[in-house]
Amino acid sequence: MLMMDASGLPLAVHTVSGSPGEVTLVHDTLETSFGLDFPRRLIGDKAYDSDPLDAELATLGIEMIAPNCRNRKHKTQDGRPLRRDKRRWKVERTIAWLPSFRRVRTRDERKAQNFLGFVQLACILILLRRISG
Repeated sequence: MLMMDASGLPLAVHTVSGSPGEVTLVHDTLETSFGLDFPRRLIGDKAYDSDPLDAELATLGIEMIAPNCRNRKHKTQDGRPLRRDKRRWKVERTIAWLPSFRRVRTRDERKAQNFLGFVQLACILILLRRISG
């Protein structure tokens, strides 16, 4: 899981096995942010379309923007906030930068903590390159 700001700079990273759903990992990812406050808005894909998640994030003062799933009976998004989803390419671009770091691309580490450390180091290097360049 990777959380970024509007310009595509990584703010938080969290690694876990592939089995849990993305909705259950939002709080853990928010807790691992790089010393920053919670964001005002989170933009996610259809996997984040969940009423309980929306309610939990609303108590923290965070607005969840996610397209409605196809089978949802009561639509929660009217389309205006979803225009922000058009900037999702910035997120995909930052995710595409991560494999340029060999230790992240090949996943040689046996322990998840070691892999998380290399992903965090890659995020720090991305931050430094974007800020100084």
